[in-house]
Order: sequence, then C-alpha cells, then structure tokens
Amino acid sequence: MLSFILWLVLLVLCWPLALLALFVYPIVWLLMLPFRLVGIGVEAVFELLRAIVMLPARILRGPVGR
Repeated sequence: MLSFILWLVLLVLCWPLALLALFVYPIVWLLMLPFRLVGIGVEAVFELLRAIVMLPARILRGPVGR
C-alpha cells in the first residue's frame, strides 16, 4: 500500500517518470526472477547441510517431550 501511495505522489510530481516506472517494473521483476530462484535453491542447500550437521546432536539429545 505504501509503494502505491509513493507511486501516486511520484505521479503528481513527475508523471513521465511515474509512467516509466510503471512500465519498467515488470521488466526488472522478470530479470530478477532467476536470481531469486537461485537464492531459494542455495538457501535450501544450506538448510540441508545444517540439518545434516545437527543430526547427531538431535539424536543424542533424545525426545524433546521427556
């Protein structure tokens, strides 16, 4: 909602720049999409490594409810 209000303010102050931003934003979003997907994959790999490293400690600790 805040970004929409800021865009409206930009539209009032400088309408050509606001219209340019309106058309450029989807293109930039599409260009950034592969980097987001790679980031999700890298985060998943790090979580898997963390789970593998912490597994012996979790096994030795035993059940949490007891």
